Amino acid sequence: MPDKKPLSSQHYNVTQLRLESWNTLKSESTKLQNCNRGSSEEKDLKKSVRDLFKKLEGVESYFAFPGIARLRSLNVMLDRMEHTALAHKIAEITKLLVSDRYRSNPDFIEEEEQGGDTLENGEHPNGIKKNYFEVLFVEDISLQEENKLRNDLKELRGANEQFNYGIVVQRTFEDAMIALHFNYNIQAVVVRYAPPYHSKKITPLLKPFIQNVLNLDLASKHQTELGPILGNLVKKFRPELDTYYVTDTSLGNLKDSTLKSFRRIFYRTEDLQELHLTILRGISERYETPFFSALKEYSKKPTGIFHAMPISRGNSVFKSRWINDFGNFYGRNMFLAETSSTTGGLDSLLQPTGSLKKAQKMASDAYGSLNTFFVTNGTSTANKIVVQALVKPGDVILIDRDCHKSHHYGLVLAGAYPVYLDSYPIEQYSMYGAVPLKQIKEKLLRLKDAGRMDLVKMLLLTNCTFDGLVYNVEKVMQEILAIKPDMIFLWDEAWFAFAGFTYNYKQRTGMFVAQKLHEKYRSSAYREEYEAHIKNLKKDEISSLPDPDKVRIRVYSTQSTHKTLSSFRQGSMIHIWDEDYRRKSENTFMEAYMTHTSTSPNYQMLASLDAGRRQVQFEGYELVEKSIEMAMVLRAKVNDHPKLNKYFDVLTVSDFIPKEYRKSGLSEYYNRKDGWNRMETAWENDEFVLDPTKITLHIGRTGVDGDTFKNKYLMDKFNIQINKTSRNTVLFMTNIGTTRGSVTYLTNALLKIADELDKEFLSLSIEENKIRQERIFSLTKDFPPLPDFSYFHHSFQAVPGVPGGNIREAFFLAYNEENYEYIPMEECLPLMESGRTLVASSFIIPYPPGFPVLVPGQVVSEEIIRFLTALDVSEIHGYRADLGLRIFKENVLNRQKTVTSMGAMGSNTKKKLIN
Repeated sequence: MPDKKPLSSQHYNVTQLRLESWNTLKSESTKLQNCNRGSSEEKDLKKSVRDLFKKLEGVESYFAFPGIARLRSLNVMLDRMEHTALAHKIAEITKLLVSDRYRSNPDFIEEEEQGGDTLENGEHPNGIKKNYFEVLFVEDISLQEENKLRNDLKELRGANEQFNYGIVVQRTFEDAMIALHFNYNIQAVVVRYAPPYHSKKITPLLKPFIQNVLNLDLASKHQTELGPILGNLVKKFRPELDTYYVTDTSLGNLKDSTLKSFRRIFYRTEDLQELHLTILRGISERYETPFFSALKEYSKKPTGIFHAMPISRGNSVFKSRWINDFGNFYGRNMFLAETSSTTGGLDSLLQPTGSLKKAQKMASDAYGSLNTFFVTNGTSTANKIVVQALVKPGDVILIDRDCHKSHHYGLVLAGAYPVYLDSYPIEQYSMYGAVPLKQIKEKLLRLKDAGRMDLVKMLLLTNCTFDGLVYNVEKVMQEILAIKPDMIFLWDEAWFAFAGFTYNYKQRTGMFVAQKLHEKYRSSAYREEYEAHIKNLKKDEISSLPDPDKVRIRVYSTQSTHKTLSSFRQGSMIHIWDEDYRRKSENTFMEAYMTHTSTSPNYQMLASLDAGRRQVQFEGYELVEKSIEMAMVLRAKVNDHPKLNKYFDVLTVSDFIPKEYRKSGLSEYYNRKDGWNRMETAWENDEFVLDPTKITLHIGRTGVDGDTFKNKYLMDKFNIQINKTSRNTVLFMTNIGTTRGSVTYLTNALLKIADELDKEFLSLSIEENKIRQERIFSLTKDFPPLPDFSYFHHSFQAVPGVPGGNIREAFFLAYNEENYEYIPMEECLPLMESGRTLVASSFIIPYPPGFPVLVPGQVVSEEIIRFLTALDVSEIHGYRADLGLRIFKENVLNRQKTVTSMGAMGSNTKKKLIN
């Protein structure tokens, strides 16, 4: 049974509600300014403005700007009938709020309060550029005490400080959590003494947006416990924030958990100045970018280059008469920072001891890992590093068959035996979903029954997939560790680097779950749960909980930082949460890292990884939430607009995820009747969820295939770039760089395409229309079946009849061109019908879908041939259209079978037989 239906709203989030309300208030106040005094219109407009004030009070109390105090002053102006001044003030506030200009000019707030002129640029009069943030104070104090606190802190601020902050005071536990949920500006939290639990200002308007806050079930806790609990929850929901605790409890009576929850603990008698300085110090430390700063400093030094790289300092570029335009395009700083030096404040990526080492440590803290390594040649290399570091020839890896090709090539390099896992098919849209947990467990138990469990080293899954399917990482890890307690997990999070900076997403990332399970399995509460669980197991029933005495948390995540966060292209990271890393993996990891990492890494790329880390620690929560909002806005626009939904459909959760994997019952994020459905419950419990920032548009009713739509319509006409298509879909993605203008531009482009399609359909002759309708039928009703992984030919099976194949042996067997032949596609099925077994000697990777349909050593099935024949794509790696499929010769397979059957025979004997 699905869970109780969550509340829905006509607004996706509070940001939408807030901005819409202020814009409406601006419009209504302008009308009020221009209407006749004493008229019924004036009476109605005053009521409308008061209602909007009341509506906004529930929201603005969680923000410093505009904040509840300004709303009250606006109310006073309305009471005094100062309609013109009221309209001007509301217009000014709305402009600053919508544009975010108040954040680039933090002095505006104080200037306005003092009646001064506002500053239009982002700099203080003395030329210092300031960064604005807000500090959340949690304490049940009076309004007079709040004003005193605000004034006392204001007096402590120096004119030359780089950072400036506003104050948000919340008087209850629930209100503090709501403020953290709503307010992106909050960068520090000060919990003063013991706040009461229940909020007194939650309105029905706010309830749909705060269900996860209201469901914390902590009301029964003693009030004195709520301060420390709040500190722990801040670490869970927004760990990038600095937390401080003010208490009267003596050090001897403070619990260890309380000490660990806060950056620093103060006592009532201590000077407020110390708190102020500590807050600024915390912000300053996060703001630091060790390597980027070192590179900037290095670029300022006058140096003589008697080493490699003529381009360094720009000397070979700007002095050139032929390529100085290249230098002018990029600017001098790019070349001043280009160097091969590892000294002078810089560092070596292969053996960092200074600024790079510190930058990686700060990234580790930001992303929640125990170790983080920068990678400058993409996640393809990061994947190969991890695979080669952790598995050796003969080890077994359970691997998602439709993962990125770099993993498959990594298996070839490592000599590991892959056990391929098939994702469930989504045939209507010619794509695959994700691998059900049930299938993973079945394959693992088959290996256990065959006595090969000791050789199983790793489970490798793509999280999230290109199309946005995200695993329940905690559930997968827990149930697999119950079967094999030392399993290593490699989560390919190439498209999920942003996920660590908002809670819904974070709880489905490898690093967050690794930390969570590590703490859970070492608690006394879990030991009691496990022992009770074991007692209640029926005969021959397999435990779904890991043994706390045996379980080891070993998790690796590879991340394409450049794909979804701020980094130059190919900037990637490897995050590690492996409690056995130093004991078992450090040496092999560093060898693999040395194998694949350039001795001449790009320093600009490394600096971008460092600066990108700073960005997500300060504004990652805001930017990720906004990218989700932009995706939701686009979904709603296509869904609601009659001209757009005539030709296009945004695929929903139920289109991608079968019902049996959606315990919550959530089938779509938005519909015209109910508005926005909250997704928190689904992201907590469902086996799979859909990342809303991946927007798949079904275009079947246009009669145009995905590849043509991408090139002819989107790229050629509107210069809109996308990464992925299927035969009847195109994929759009929002990210932290997506703006409202970008979404508007795409919407306008789709409207123009719809207009063009209308004209095309009207101009078709009867015969042309018949052809177009047949094409539409093909794209909407006639779906080519998607093939599963067939099996490895017995010549390449690790153990006959047991999952796992020797892909490395098959791969290198094809290095001898006498061992294979080409067979045209149209001849394959007749040959198979005549009894011949065709075995692939190369990877066959069509784009799309972009993963191997065939791997070396795999038997070619009828379904695979029919799928390849039905594909209408021009790019198929490993396939020669002029020659056909590359297939092992029959005599080679017979010879290989003999070699395989010899089992333990020495390698030299095998080579003689093969050659």
